[in-house]
Amino acid sequence: MTGDGLLPMIRESLGDDRLTTKEASDRLDHLFGYRCPDDLAKTLTKYRRSGHIRGEISMERGGWIWWIDEGCTPGEE
Repeated sequence: MTGDGLLPMIRESLGDDRLTTKEASDRLDHLFGYRCPDDLAKTLTKYRRSGHIRGEISMERGGWIWWIDEGCTPGEE
């Protein structure tokens, strides 16, 4: 599966939650039986830069957290 084909799965797995990279990876595996073969953080960063998801560093949670809000570009890549 290409990185672009992951966008709908990532958006569904994030849902209304704010997840760490590890939590997002675990949820992708749980919901879809899919483990990202490359570094998931790189894929999430690509989608953050394109406006499809949001992300920021959380000192409390020890790394990046990811989420979707109303300002995100829906994208059907």
